Amino acid sequence: MIIYPTLELQNGRCVTLHRGRLEEPSIWHVDPVETAQGFSEAGAEWIQVTDFDAVAGEGDNAELIEAIINSAGCSVQVAGGIRTRDMAETWIEKGAGRVVLGTVAARDPAMVKELANRYPDQIVLAADIWQGNLMTDGWRNPVAMSPESFLASYADVPLASVLITDIDSDIEQPDAQLGLLSALAGETKHQVIAAGTVHELDDVARLKYVPNIAGTLIGRALFSKNVDLSEALEVARPVPEPKAEFI
Repeated sequence: MIIYPTLELQNGRCVTLHRGRLEEPSIWHVDPVETAQGFSEAGAEWIQVTDFDAVAGEGDNAELIEAIINSAGCSVQVAGGIRTRDMAETWIEKGAGRVVLGTVAARDPAMVKELANRYPDQIVLAADIWQGNLMTDGWRNPVAMSPESFLASYADVPLASVLITDIDSDIEQPDAQLGLLSALAGETKHQVIAAGTVHELDDVARLKYVPNIAGTLIGRALFSKNVDLSEALEVARPVPEPKAEFI
């Protein structure tokens, strides 16, 4: 399982949100570029960078994200407010390993499918779930299509993965979170990245054994030091298969 330490940016600062509320960020007083480099030095092969200003349609952190791509020392998955073909292609041209598409994937699936065929294994489909509903526009608007139908509509598309976010996750009900993820992961043949589920190290261990979960984002838990990145990477590492000994 791949651990994606996550940087969420708003007004040039690292922030985290409670249940997707853009207007109530927790601000972490760290340098985003140095933090990304620290993730790489700890052993991360991928990081995700999410632009909350772009999500809200109130500017962006493009220059800062480009600096992270150029200096992080690992692959970068860019998310947040990428709602046009030009924006997706621009990030790929700037060196993003992958781009995450959610709102535009619900509104213009033909364009997203074309992008995925043009850039196989570089397009991540985002499914943001709140109270069982598929949400768009920064988690503000529900879509008439069910999450299951949304995933099914991309069944034959060469996606890098599907990113499933449990927006209203309750840290006191980890089994409910895993139930949602497990059910949706079973609806797609694509590998799934979980978001909104890791609050402590044991959550990584639980996710590792959910079928079709190939990765997880970790943001707030790293900044609050509830999870140590090096330990999470070790827990997520595949266990070698036992080999028969021949004499």
